[in-house]
Amino acid sequence: MNTVRVQFSWTCVHGPRIKSGVTRFLPTFLKTAALTLLALPAAASAQAPALVADKGDTAWMLTATVLVLLMILPGLALFYGGLVRTKNMLSVLSQVLGITAVAILVWVLWAYSLAFDAGSKYLGGTSKLFLSGIKGDTLSATFSAGVGIPELVFVAFQMTFAAITAALVIGSIVERVKFSAVIAFTVLWLTIVYAPIAHMVWASDGLIFGWGALDFAGGTVVHINAGVAGLVGVFFAGKRIGFLKDAMPPHSLVSTLIGAGLLWVGWFGFNAGSNLEATGGAAIAMINTFVAPAAGVLAWMAAERLVSGKPSLLGGASGAVAGLVAITPAAGTSGVIGAIGLGVAAALVCYWFVGTVKHRLKLDDSLDVFGIHGIGGIIGSIGTGIVTAPVLGGFGKDGYSIASQTLIQAEAVAVAIAWSAVGSAICFAAVKYSLGLRVGSDAEREGLDISDHGERAYNF
Repeated sequence: MNTVRVQFSWTCVHGPRIKSGVTRFLPTFLKTAALTLLALPAAASAQAPALVADKGDTAWMLTATVLVLLMILPGLALFYGGLVRTKNMLSVLSQVLGITAVAILVWVLWAYSLAFDAGSKYLGGTSKLFLSGIKGDTLSATFSAGVGIPELVFVAFQMTFAAITAALVIGSIVERVKFSAVIAFTVLWLTIVYAPIAHMVWASDGLIFGWGALDFAGGTVVHINAGVAGLVGVFFAGKRIGFLKDAMPPHSLVSTLIGAGLLWVGWFGFNAGSNLEATGGAAIAMINTFVAPAAGVLAWMAAERLVSGKPSLLGGASGAVAGLVAITPAAGTSGVIGAIGLGVAAALVCYWFVGTVKHRLKLDDSLDVFGIHGIGGIIGSIGTGIVTAPVLGGFGKDGYSIASQTLIQAEAVAVAIAWSAVGSAICFAAVKYSLGLRVGSDAEREGLDISDHGERAYNF
């Protein structure tokens, strides 16, 4: 049986502490019996029933996979494209398209094996390179004993996660980087950064998995990972010509809202699909994916109303994404009220960072990848330890400890930040000092649509 993902493990979090208490306080003749009982889950797991494919779960996961692709193409492409200047619209669309294509091939050739094959605490093995040994009837376990889905469906589902994470990164450095540099960076980054973090968090032998950290759909693997990588990219790429001097407003908020809407729709595949089954767990993730972004929209726009007097469409779209980011790691373990709270908290903190901190730091994070995905991901990942508590309406098991789980969440966040920062720096440095990262100043002033692609997004 190939168990490749987990949402919540009470035993991982609390088992060592209980075991210690048993050996300390029980009489000797009871120790053996008690420890035997504690070992029963492991024994049961070793003798788990053979997997049987469930057609309903398989159909749902096929649908969820397509929904995540919708998030990228055209969702993220339009969301990002509308935020840049007219002369760079087509370049952003091309970069997102190119990243998606590269990620698909890298994933099936080697990254899936490095992420989900059995290996070390930090990286998977190589037995599944080129999807070796995976056939149409090879099954991957879900979260119900004896129930499986075709592993190829799981491969494809996780492939879309890798693609959108890499595509998110590029939003921080658009309007000034070469298309060739973007493609080379994607190959390196998926290999050096993304695959190891995915393994540590979601593989059964991964480091962070072993700690019992909760990451239902990618708070660390996707959003913190992409946000930190984007921040590193800003330092390597430098500021755009005219930054803080010339006006650089979004050229099409209509495109941005269409993109945001497609992101929201696709996010149901992202979050509810991470349940791997068409069960009540998917229903929990679905309702939370409705309410958290809704709360984020209203919180961001309310903050704008109080500060500037006018709620903006861009603010509403940004608040929706902040809410979606924050609920991602807690989508299957939070109650509805907790999800609303995460959406509000993420929107307000991200608004403060984007509207105040970013400008004070003179940080040219073009499309606020770190400001929304990085900050929102940190809030959501740590906040998961809080909103999962049953006392707050979450779905943690009896005996759940907010303090201990939140500490584990914070440790997982710290590892994700450190790994992404160091690994991304290596990738950006390799590209910068080999192919070159930025276009020339004349090409940047002309716009990357023409200089990199020889086309225009609009011909009037």
